[in-house]
Amino acid sequence: MRLALLLLLLAGSASAQAVRIKLGTLAPQGSTWHQFMQQMAADFSKASAGKVELKIYAGGTQGNEGEMVRKMSIGQLHAASITAIGLHEITPEPQVEDMPFLIDSYEEYDWLHEKLRGRLEEALSKKNYIALQWGEVGFVYLFSTEAYRTPADFVKAKVFTWNGDPGAEQAWKAAGFHPVVLSSTDLLPSLSSRMVNVVGESPLYAYTTHLFERANHMLDLHWGFLTGATVVRKDVWEKVPPDLRPKVLEIAEDYGKRTRADVRKQNEEAIEQMKKRGLQVIEPADLEAWQQAAERANAVVRGRVVPAALFDEVVKLRNDYRAQHRR
Repeated sequence: MRLALLLLLLAGSASAQAVRIKLGTLAPQGSTWHQFMQQMAADFSKASAGKVELKIYAGGTQGNEGEMVRKMSIGQLHAASITAIGLHEITPEPQVEDMPFLIDSYEEYDWLHEKLRGRLEEALSKKNYIALQWGEVGFVYLFSTEAYRTPADFVKAKVFTWNGDPGAEQAWKAAGFHPVVLSSTDLLPSLSSRMVNVVGESPLYAYTTHLFERANHMLDLHWGFLTGATVVRKDVWEKVPPDLRPKVLEIAEDYGKRTRADVRKQNEEAIEQMKKRGLQVIEPADLEAWQQAAERANAVVRGRVVPAALFDEVVKLRNDYRAQHRR
């Protein structure tokens, strides 16, 4: 009897010491992003002997990214794997990597991100969040219900725009498009009802969610790049025993790298799979007009979406990279 009581007390003590982290994400159930997060959660538990438990709520079950950030702010959630659009609800700096026409290769992104990473993590830390890892959704292409090729063609279109980001809405307008502001969780229904007929998304997300079945034309143009991160409230992170934090961060960093590599591969494969299922890949026309549209959008992004000084610095860094790697 005494032994049983002792075992119960020890079990209760071990359970009390466990740090339970509730994490939300829009990543679809069963997607690459979700699978890697599940594996990471298992490794957190194993490496910490059960002292760090990660509970994942995938598929937008905790609302859109803005709602997840609000839930973190009041403690209903402790962490989230979100894009730079969601991170903007915390601090604007991460969205600087996603400016239209800023990045046109993975090599550019990797180089630029390493230059910026410390600055971005410092900005998050000032808002009481820790970045466990950095990730990406990938290059953003414009998926549409019709074969649009030029910015002038897109004037007729209704472009899905995430709510909670008025600067982005104004940037789309400046580029010459007609944005329709909706929650990210309304994306597929709004396409079905033709409330919108253009969506900027990565190929893998479009394939995983079957978005391409509703918007079955993809403009073969890198309009932007969508980054993201897994962030956790600093007060929750500090409950993790200090001796375990480096190991947890090491695991998260490793999964971040593995996820990025896999997502890049699957984005390319997704295009081929969608083509087999009816996706029409459209070649853009009038590239000069596209460049001008991006410049008009970025004139709004600079200062309204991201700090002007950081915007200027990033453009200079990008230009320096291209000058150093010009063939």
